[in-house]
Amino acid sequence: MRFIDREEVARRLTYEVCIPIVRNAMIAFSRGETKQLLRSIIPLSEGRLFGVMPGAMGAHGAFGAKLISVFHENFAKGIQSHQGLVILFDPESGAPVCVVHAGEITAIRTAAASAVATDALARKDARRLALLGYGEQAATHARAIGKVRDIESIVVWGRSHDRARAFAERMQAELGLPAAAAASVKDAVAKADIVCTVTTASEPILKGEWVRPGTHLNLVGSGLAGPVEVDNDLVVRSRFIADSREGVLSQGAEFLRAKAASLIGDDHIVAEIGQVLAGEIVGRRSAEEITVYKSLGHVVQDLASAWALYSQAENSS
Repeated sequence: MRFIDREEVARRLTYEVCIPIVRNAMIAFSRGETKQLLRSIIPLSEGRLFGVMPGAMGAHGAFGAKLISVFHENFAKGIQSHQGLVILFDPESGAPVCVVHAGEITAIRTAAASAVATDALARKDARRLALLGYGEQAATHARAIGKVRDIESIVVWGRSHDRARAFAERMQAELGLPAAAAASVKDAVAKADIVCTVTTASEPILKGEWVRPGTHLNLVGSGLAGPVEVDNDLVVRSRFIADSREGVLSQGAEFLRAKAASLIGDDHIVAEIGQVLAGEIVGRRSAEEITVYKSLGHVVQDLASAWALYSQAENSS
């Protein structure tokens, strides 16, 4: 049984490696080539969840599950909010063969998935990135989005302006890009071409009226039904793309709130990102269109990433 720890995941699962892995996994998912159950989430207490995500990369592919805890208060303690394990089974023998650090895979593959969606949906001339939130996912998204667009500037907003400013300074030093903290969400998105929402907000922080025509948004922070980051107006105005149609219809909070208000129907999900990537459905149709990618995260992203690390390590040994 091999164990791949956090340090090895961070060292080897670069965005250059992970982005094409996630892209191919989501195409396979939307084509029905993978097998999975809708993830199970157990609320433990306020801000604490436990999730189980089983799946298989096809009838003869690797299979396994991610067991993940989400403790939102960990950020203030300098600990990953997502912690757990990805357990891999050999597709030939059925034996468990590898355990991988799930927190680091989640951090990287989530941002890689947003980068994949951004590459497919954002305007080719998109240069200005706005990050709503300053936690781990804000940092990984800043790194990943820069792999698919020539980002020229970053603006970040968070509930603590001091923390947002400190985060902007770190990103500017790391990425060599101008980065600044905005005083409000409205200010943060005013000139943005790409917006990533990576907060723990329970009620909308971003209004549709603040978003410019032509903007692409990755909605990432809310991973279950209930907490929402953006208002109904933004959902209604956007061309809405899901990572998983079934997942969003069951657990996509922003979509479900707009649907409950009778503002949209199920057909407002125009495609899964895998369908756009495969060329089956058009993503962005015009330079003025607002596009939204709703990311809940999917086990095929975890399994594909973990299996690549395991199989490559085995092949090189």
